[in-house]
Amino acid sequence: MTLPAGIHFREATSADVPTIAQCRREDPADGGVIDPRVEAYFEGRHHPQQALLARVGYIALNNDVVVGYIAGHRTNRHGCSGEVQYLFVSPSWRRRGVAAALLCLLAQWFVAQDARRVCVGVAADSPPQALPFFERLKALPIKSHWYGWEDIGIIIDLEVG
Repeated sequence: MTLPAGIHFREATSADVPTIAQCRREDPADGGVIDPRVEAYFEGRHHPQQALLARVGYIALNNDVVVGYIAGHRTNRHGCSGEVQYLFVSPSWRRRGVAAALLCLLAQWFVAQDARRVCVGVAADSPPQALPFFERLKALPIKSHWYGWEDIGIIIDLEVG
């Protein structure tokens, strides 16, 4: 996968939440509002349904400006061992491989955690590009509004942009 020049990634912390929120404000289509629980999630104080404490997030940066983020955690939900909690890329950086690269980083973390069966919620109010994105990355339906991978490791070597 070839990413635009200048894009780099690093693990996110709760200290990144203000810049993550700024990135989110660049998308008026979904209101430009970040989930108010993001900071608590990174600090281990917000626990989605059946979430376990082990969690991680990554940010994509262009010249030190956040252009996307992802986060996930260990879970018992829907018979999975991992769950993608957040994934967002600024509109001007979409369809350039940033989301796929973020998901690949998270997939590597899940594999290192021995969390192979991973799910992601794709709700009716998710952006219209969400479902085609996950399907392109080999996610299959688990139940209504939930998709996932029996082995998230399959996406690590996919060539998607």
